[in-house]
Amino acid sequence: MKKIIPALLIGGIVACSPQKQEEKPTADLTYPSTMKVDTVDTYFGTEVPDPYRWLEDDLSEETGNWVADQNKVTFAYLNNIPFRDKLKSRLETLFNYERVSAPTKHGEWEYFYKNDGLQNQSVLYRRKDADSEAEVFLDPNKFREDGTISLASTSFTDDGSLFGYLISVGGSDWRKAIVMNTETKEIVEDTLQNIKFSGMSWRGNDGFYYSSYDKPKEGSELSAKTQYHKLYYHKLGTPQSSDELIFGGEAQPYRYIFGGVSEDNRYLAIGAATSTSGNVLFIKDLNDPNSKIIPVDENMETEKSLLTTVGDKLYIQTNADAPNNRIVTTTIDNPTTDTWVDVIPESENVLGASTAGGFIFANYLEDAKTAIKQYDMDGQLVRDVELPGIGSAGGFGGKADDKTLYYSFTSFTYPSTIFKYDIESGKSDLYEQPEIDFNPEDYVTEQVFYKSKDGTEIPMFITYKKGLEKNGKNPTYLYAYGGFNVSLRPSFSTSRILWLENGGIYAQPNIRGGGEYGEAWHIAGTKMQKQNVFDDFIAAGEYLIKENYTTSDYLAIAGGSNGGLLVGATMTQRPDLARVAFPAVGVMDMLRYHKFTAGAGWAYDYGTSEDSKEMFDYLLNYSPVHNLDAADYPATMVTTADHDDRVVPAHSFKFAAGLQEAHTGSTPVLIRIETDAGHGAGTPISKSIEQAADAYAFAWYNMGVIPEIAKKDM
Repeated sequence: MKKIIPALLIGGIVACSPQKQEEKPTADLTYPSTMKVDTVDTYFGTEVPDPYRWLEDDLSEETGNWVADQNKVTFAYLNNIPFRDKLKSRLETLFNYERVSAPTKHGEWEYFYKNDGLQNQSVLYRRKDADSEAEVFLDPNKFREDGTISLASTSFTDDGSLFGYLISVGGSDWRKAIVMNTETKEIVEDTLQNIKFSGMSWRGNDGFYYSSYDKPKEGSELSAKTQYHKLYYHKLGTPQSSDELIFGGEAQPYRYIFGGVSEDNRYLAIGAATSTSGNVLFIKDLNDPNSKIIPVDENMETEKSLLTTVGDKLYIQTNADAPNNRIVTTTIDNPTTDTWVDVIPESENVLGASTAGGFIFANYLEDAKTAIKQYDMDGQLVRDVELPGIGSAGGFGGKADDKTLYYSFTSFTYPSTIFKYDIESGKSDLYEQPEIDFNPEDYVTEQVFYKSKDGTEIPMFITYKKGLEKNGKNPTYLYAYGGFNVSLRPSFSTSRILWLENGGIYAQPNIRGGGEYGEAWHIAGTKMQKQNVFDDFIAAGEYLIKENYTTSDYLAIAGGSNGGLLVGATMTQRPDLARVAFPAVGVMDMLRYHKFTAGAGWAYDYGTSEDSKEMFDYLLNYSPVHNLDAADYPATMVTTADHDDRVVPAHSFKFAAGLQEAHTGSTPVLIRIETDAGHGAGTPISKSIEQAADAYAFAWYNMGVIPEIAKKDM
């Protein structure tokens, strides 16, 4: 990509000689000068300047120098916060506890993950049974010393003799696939390259299905637009160049394609989509070598997936004619929608489902909290599963012949704990509970409901230390997402302990755009209803202030990815709302987001600047980089990563540059750019600790608060 991109389909670009933004001191800060170029795009007759277009070229020397200069200023500022090291030290203590995952059985071995405490990546162990000594099977910490090559996903053959795994380098979404013989731990064949948005699904021991895009041009791996997904079959012992194209490409032009083999190895289910919402579903009978890929449901407006199979019977989870989801059955000989029969009908709560031991486990969201119901395969209720409390449970899945399963339970004050569940009796036993330097009895979580701008009631969880006085002076961390049908459930965060134990409040509203109340809740925060999302978030801050939990002087707003957009939009619309802002890996340029990597797939939620003049006007009205007028903005630390190939760092680069120019106040406006890191997945523990310490230090420092941990030695 060049500094000045040539002609766009939507209009002309004018490129003139670059100008320099004046260096501007803020308090004791002097920001690096940022070059401006006379780049102008024309949308439906409207000219829109894009002075920082050159920052889209994340591999250029100029951008590299700008990143280095910005990081120099940022870390010099952070290094001068007197209690930052104390926070990091406390976080290291908090993270230093053993974390063990639920075991899974593959062949003769039982596999599980364990992290001794401060290991950058969790290690995969195995043992013959619970009474046997465990051995290291795969240690991702040995991929690279600094932990920046991570284990992305794994897949075993049914007999457990072969193990496939995907690795990510520097947090990139591009993956490499490796196959290992589990008995000898030897690599079976050459590494497969250029896999993206995919897992590995085995067909017996013969080979596996995976998805990818055409290999990007050299140097564009982190920014090139991903267009047509392709589902391949890789036969073991053959080169990747001979892999069979099963579905996709220009013949079936879908942006996302996922293929999975049923537990009985009889069916290949193919889900295909052009955006992050809605998909078509196909199925192929693998027992018949002459069988065709047949459509189950080609309505792109609804979502559906193959839950499980029993002989000729297919179980499908879908939101077709059921915004909160339902489970239906059909048969392979005629699987179309007119043959579907409800097994578990839609209810007032959003449904997710899994199977184990010949039963269906329905995971319901009740005001963003988990409720589990166990059904037989005919849809008859067996029991309500008793959970340890109000929170989030997951993992109710396994093989059809399993007698037991393992599930996890967590809440804001309940560290993720594993329980062993007897499928027949419904009895839960504690299996693994972490020993962490934290007493949950010292804290309380309440759920409140507040009204948004249009009167819609929004739920919000608020967690704080018992005995906290609502005096308007409590540092409060307000976090939300609000998009892509994603539901924010109660969950435990080790780093959040530091905030809570030092008198901080954590607030998490379940705003529109998410999936907490089904597809209708999601749609209410998309396209030309996106402003609802920002209004819901702003109203959450106003509620916390009105109820005297905090005031604007002690409020920090935060969100990542789509949540980074949320924070950016909130900052431009209500710069007075909060004292501190943390827009992380955010989508900040709403006019050009669809031109990079996976961005075009987000159009279902956002719409694009090319759709219509009305859609362009709507996006322009809230796009964070285009609404940075002169104002006194919150103390801001934008965060991104140099290997983020999902939300390219250019979004954050352009927003930070514009914010530094527009800011009229005395608070700092910084950008923290992580190196050898991506959108967040696989982040080493060491980097997670550093990021959390920097964020909390920045927040407290700019609120004028000395945390209790820092007062001890004063």
